[in-house]
Amino acid sequence: MAVKIKADRYDTMEYRRCGHSGLKLPVISLGCWHNFGARGTGSAGNITEKAFNDNAKKMIYTAFNCGITHIDLANGYGPPAGAAEKRVGKIIRDLPREELVISTKAGYRVWPGPYGDGGSRKYLLSSVDMSLKRMGLDYIDIFYHHRPDPETPLEETLEALNQAITSGKALYAGVSNYSAAGLTRAQKICAKNGWHRILIHQPAYNMLLRKYELDLFGACERTGTGIICYCPLEQGLLTGKYLKSIPKDSRAVSKDGFLQKDRITPELVKRLNKLNDIATKRGQSLAQMALAWVLRRSEVTSVLIGASRPAQITENVKVIENLEFSKQELAAIDKLAPPPKIK
Repeated sequence: MAVKIKADRYDTMEYRRCGHSGLKLPVISLGCWHNFGARGTGSAGNITEKAFNDNAKKMIYTAFNCGITHIDLANGYGPPAGAAEKRVGKIIRDLPREELVISTKAGYRVWPGPYGDGGSRKYLLSSVDMSLKRMGLDYIDIFYHHRPDPETPLEETLEALNQAITSGKALYAGVSNYSAAGLTRAQKICAKNGWHRILIHQPAYNMLLRKYELDLFGACERTGTGIICYCPLEQGLLTGKYLKSIPKDSRAVSKDGFLQKDRITPELVKRLNKLNDIATKRGQSLAQMALAWVLRRSEVTSVLIGASRPAQITENVKVIENLEFSKQELAAIDKLAPPPKIK
């Protein structure tokens, strides 16, 4: 299947500098957590292998033609683990590598035994090699430690990230799901040892999940760490899909376990509908407003979107047409999705 690259792909996308670095990321990045694994999983249903591959390719090319240069992966993304890296790797071989920022992560269990999980030097450096092989790349742009590992000294984890860079296998290092204290300590350790600093932090953040406003955002700003937020639509709750009922093909009724059906209470549905009313007055879908709301913060470099078809990508990219909020709009959103309270 031939897909053309558009010459005007950079004309409308906005790019933000990532922390205290020279790297810029598009405000919308493509996450490959779902829908790039094995055929027949997620929303792929029972479509043919060719149709699944064609759809995946169309999504990557649609994103790239919209100016989305950043593609986010992890060694465990699939299913099975590694499948997303393999599929995406095949697709991006026909795209200009110098125009892409490819990130991947390691930290959760991916293979059996004591070396397939955590933050050890053994696991992280093995993971880099395996990810490069699966994607067919010479280097990874951003290599993340996916989660804190209390059983491994932080110094060991950070030294492994540094070695990934000094060996030429990665250009930048990042962390995900770290606390404010954990990130601050990590940056101090890197500075003390003369290691490459942590470029970026990837936390979950959205209107319904605001706990990191208390301390993590401030820690990132103080340490010059960029922020890229995953789950900006809270597993689909902020897409408008659940305004009336729970669709039969939604994540809430799937077996992946990420969104529990009992979470969708009448009270939540009422709040979602009121948020949707605010979005409608702004001339946006609920999903577009939710993305714009995350990007309202100057500390945020980019938000990660997932997709199961190309049209979702083009629809979400329209968010850049209206990223501004009035004080009244923000106050109304705060009433429906309250900020965290200082304890």
